[in-house]
Amino acid sequence: MVNKMDNEVLSIKNLVVHYETEDGVAEAVNNVSLSVNAGETVGLVGETGAGKTTIALSIMGLLPKPAGHIIQGEILLDGENILDYSEKQMRKIRGGKIGMIFQDPMSALNPVIPVGTQIAEVVKLHNKVSKAEATAKAMEMLKTVGIQPERFDDYPHEFSGGMKQRVVIAMALACNPHLLLADEPTTALDVTIQAQVLELMKDLMKKFDTALLMITHDLGVVAEICNKCAVVYAGEIVEFGTADQIFNNPRHPYTLALFGALPNLDEDVDRLKSISGLMTDPMDLPPYCSFYERCDKRCDKCKQCDPEIETIEPGHIVKCLLCTELSLDECESIPGEASL
Repeated sequence: MVNKMDNEVLSIKNLVVHYETEDGVAEAVNNVSLSVNAGETVGLVGETGAGKTTIALSIMGLLPKPAGHIIQGEILLDGENILDYSEKQMRKIRGGKIGMIFQDPMSALNPVIPVGTQIAEVVKLHNKVSKAEATAKAMEMLKTVGIQPERFDDYPHEFSGGMKQRVVIAMALACNPHLLLADEPTTALDVTIQAQVLELMKDLMKKFDTALLMITHDLGVVAEICNKCAVVYAGEIVEFGTADQIFNNPRHPYTLALFGALPNLDEDVDRLKSISGLMTDPMDLPPYCSFYERCDKRCDKCKQCDPEIETIEPGHIVKCLLCTELSLDECESIPGEASL
């Protein structure tokens, strides 16, 4: 397992998820193991199609049916495997023990119900409280996320994008969940509002001691809010470590390529760097390293086996031959496709 601590809230063990379609089987998540502790924020970083959202939907029990299937693995919430839960049990878990912030706040809010009523419904559903108590709690949550309680009866269209996202956060945290899943919660927001929302989430995580799994494309978001980071490619965690380890000592070629694609204010260039090629097709994954075709450090040995996950320093793991069996110089000495 990637990370193990005594105050573990979420533990994913060897999770495999497939989407079975008429065109074939998409291997969306491949043997992922991960844990998140109380008060800790773990970031999932990777390109579109890497499998990040599928991991979150698996935790919530919301994989699209009939295509989505969990083939193997365990998802432990407070030590209990929720994959064994019935749909009725999962409905009690969602919004109660697990909250989720979706990427698009408009799709998460009912446009014809006042925002305060929507928050109060969540409170009443998961707690044995009266309507008045649920309303009071909803007003308290609105105030907590920086919205005047007087706007309880306002509709979603009366709020800006950033304010709607605050409402979604209030709804997700209304029942003090043990675990919060955030699926790119700031993608649709401008930079100033992004900073405000991230600061709000940091404060609320401390206040409620909630474990947070943050899904993002943005390494800046990881630097701002995450304690640990998992780099995901083709449904696998290819590198995991603390935020300091990932930012100061990135080792996997994919992680290095992600950092290489970031603009550098100290360099005057005509074009930004990019990662060549496209994300590996989940319907046609190779039996060797899935990043092989796009890697600028590849060699023949990389095509002979699927690398094992290895620990290169305490808490820092990498799935790459260059970081385990071979050094870069050794790899370049092997004849064949030494580089792109």
